[in-house]
Order: sequence, then C-alpha cells, then structure tokens
Amino acid sequence: MSSASLAVPRHAHPDAARIAALSAAIAVNLVALLAVLRPMAPQLMQQMQHISEMTIHWIPAPPKVEPPPDIELKPAPKPMPVPRTHAQPKPVSPPPTITDEGNTAAPPVPPAATPAIEPNVGTAPVEATLAYRAVPLKYPPAALRAHMEGTVILKVLVDEQGVPQEVTVEQSSGYALLDRSARDQVLRGWRFQPATVSGQAVRAWARVPVSFNVNQL
Repeated sequence: MSSASLAVPRHAHPDAARIAALSAAIAVNLVALLAVLRPMAPQLMQQMQHISEMTIHWIPAPPKVEPPPDIELKPAPKPMPVPRTHAQPKPVSPPPTITDEGNTAAPPVPPAATPAIEPNVGTAPVEATLAYRAVPLKYPPAALRAHMEGTVILKVLVDEQGVPQEVTVEQSSGYALLDRSARDQVLRGWRFQPATVSGQAVRAWARVPVSFNVNQL
C-alpha cells in the first residue's frame, strides 16, 4: 500500500478576510434598516392613538311611520226623481147639433171659475160670475130667413138651487126677435152653479152672453 492512499485529508481553514467582509455588509444593512424604521415608529404610534380615540356614534333607526287609515268611500246619493207633470187635456167642445127645425144649436160654454163673493146687506142677491150648463140654442126661423145675427147680454137671477128665476136684457143684439128668443131659452132650459157665501148657497145675479151666428149652422 502506498503512502499516498493512506494520507489523512486536511480541512481548509476559513478565510478571515471573507468573514470580515460579510460581517461588514450585514452591519451596514442593519444600520440602514434601523434608520428606516426609526422615523416611522412615532407616526405609527400617533395613527394607532388616533384610531383608539375615535368614538362610534350609533345612528338611531328612523321612527316607524304608521300607514294612513283606510278611508271608506261611500257612493254618492242618488238624485231624487223629478215628478213628471202631465198636461191636462183641453176640453173639446162637441159639434153643434141640428134640430128638427133646421136651426143650429149653440156650442156649450165652458164653466167659469167662481170668484169669492162678498155678502151684501140683508138678503139681497149678490153679483157673481157663475158656471152654467146651456142647452142647444135654437135659431128663430124668421131670424134665420132674414139673416139676423148678433150677441145679446142677459142678466139672470139664479136661486140657491141654480135655477134661473128672472132674465132681463142688459145689452141688445140689435134685434128684438133674437133678444126675446135668447131670454126665453135661458129661462126655460139653462142651469147654473149657485153662488156661495161662507159655504152656504145664496141667490145671485149673473151675466151671460148669447150669440146668434148663421155661419155656425
């Protein structure tokens, strides 16, 4: 066996210069790090103190708003129906009738309204406008042949039963024949509504016209 193979290996000793250089570099880095951290420490402490001094204010919840109450809507009242007024038909006068003598009857006269009557002294007849029922008027044959025409105003005394008691000519028709015929026909056949005073029938004077006209034949 050779002497070279039995030789014990020797370890290399560390380089002192290299170690010194590494130590110097580490020291420089530590100094630089401390220089950076040192001015930041007071600022960091102030920020932490400011954060610690902050107060938290709780915002109260908004008050609960009650919903408006439901409004009950009632239907509008229906308008009252307006009563319909029916026009009263006008009375139609019947056509004149022809008598056996060829005379034309006078058309019936509509009844007149009875006004209020003031009673006279004693039992004297009052004057009033009375409603009446006329019979068909007969034209005197002689007056018809002579074409006599005219209107006579008669003053009639009517009793409590509405019966003519007295008839006088107040205004002539211009023909005595016509005046006499009108007087006789009213006295015999006409009937009147009696006048009343305080609800009691009394005698009264009434005026009625009687017209003779050949064109109505």
